[in-house]
Amino acid sequence: MLLVHRRRGWRGAFGVGAVFGFAHFCVGLYWVGNAFLVAGVLPWAAPFAVAGLAAACALFVASACALYRWLAPRGLWKPVVFASLWTLAEWLRGTLILGGFPWSLAAYVWTPWPAMLQFAALAGAYGLGWLTAFAASAPAAFTARVGGPRTWWIPAAAVALLAVNAAAGKVVLWQNPVTAREDVRLRLVQPNIAQERKWRADLIAERFRRHADLSATPADAPPNVIVWPETASPWDLSRPFAERARVVAAAPRGGALIAGAMRSETGPDGARRLWNSLQALDDSGRVVGQYDKFHLVPFGEYAPLHGFFLTAGLLRDVTGFSAGPGPRTLTAPGAPPFGPLICYEAIFPGAVVDPAARPEWLLNVTNDAWYGDSPGPYQHFEQARLRAVEEGLPLARAANSGISGVIDAWGRVTAKSALGEAVVVDAWLPPPRPPTVFARVGNLPAIAFAAALPPLFVLWRRRRPNRAGTA
Repeated sequence: MLLVHRRRGWRGAFGVGAVFGFAHFCVGLYWVGNAFLVAGVLPWAAPFAVAGLAAACALFVASACALYRWLAPRGLWKPVVFASLWTLAEWLRGTLILGGFPWSLAAYVWTPWPAMLQFAALAGAYGLGWLTAFAASAPAAFTARVGGPRTWWIPAAAVALLAVNAAAGKVVLWQNPVTAREDVRLRLVQPNIAQERKWRADLIAERFRRHADLSATPADAPPNVIVWPETASPWDLSRPFAERARVVAAAPRGGALIAGAMRSETGPDGARRLWNSLQALDDSGRVVGQYDKFHLVPFGEYAPLHGFFLTAGLLRDVTGFSAGPGPRTLTAPGAPPFGPLICYEAIFPGAVVDPAARPEWLLNVTNDAWYGDSPGPYQHFEQARLRAVEEGLPLARAANSGISGVIDAWGRVTAKSALGEAVVVDAWLPPPRPPTVFARVGNLPAIAFAAALPPLFVLWRRRRPNRAGTA
């Protein structure tokens, strides 16, 4: 993309970026179509959903490439400007598309190596993404004049930056070995209920029985916090229903059962509102904490342009959920204050913690069974790891079909299940670290840094016109 011929101009760069972006996101997000194939839910829409989402994401890549070509930087400015525009495009994609879709950010290429992730505690996913894009595009400055005296050092400098980041991360991890607090024993229940069976009315009793049986699995150290995944209950746990006694019995003595549930209310106008919620119960069955999801899934939990689609006869089966007020910190017996995250709320950098009340850990409940045995659940788990590093908080994750696990405040996985198995994950909760730089300042410094560099290049070019053409 960086080497689009000048004669093609910014329009040619836009086209190349659009093609690359579309192919990139089709390959990376093809599994989204699985959700439309489960139980015959709008199967005809699967290819359109994948293609539409990929095309929308590709527009941001194409726009960054077009602006890069229009600016036409040279030398060191080539990777600097490209990395900045790429970072801004990722941030805008994570903010603008249907409430934001920050999936597959450049920073996530480093999740297999926790040492490389530690920079996110300073600059977040977008700052680490800038470094990644700079290193990836640095060779373009070298290819302009192969072996030229002013170009060879640019990719070498990029390699050196990555090496310094890795070394600094190794030191951070060495200074902070894996530890656990001995007062909080978690049990993450992964029932592995197939999506096509999850909502069948004749199987609801079996559904609760499976959760309860797994919760009662013998353990060497009994848990004081048991977590059930997203929408484990189709009903509000504060109200009577046939299986509620089984739910209450699953709560550990002196501790809490934290479960995903759907709750509804009928307003004064007679309209029914529905929330995708998380509720915490004590051992007496009393709901002691409640959180409503606020980042809703487009076309899954709400329908954008609902009136249009309804008129067109499409999406008749989509039930509109109401959005909660935003990040909150909850407390429950046996558990330190925690920040709940439902489903893909865990992918939003800087939007996972209540700024008024910092929690001591993050809890992500999700149902990735919609996507089957595909890259989706793996990507989801890895992206949650970066939230732990950014905020300096351990993160526990309970998923219906997987992947469930525990991640410490430095992004290291301390316990983990496999995808597609009915199992419990028992683990001690790791401790938090002091608030990171990112936890204090959020995305603003990284985005401001990326936004400032292209204008600085323009000013530099105007002040030094005779040297701007140096490759």
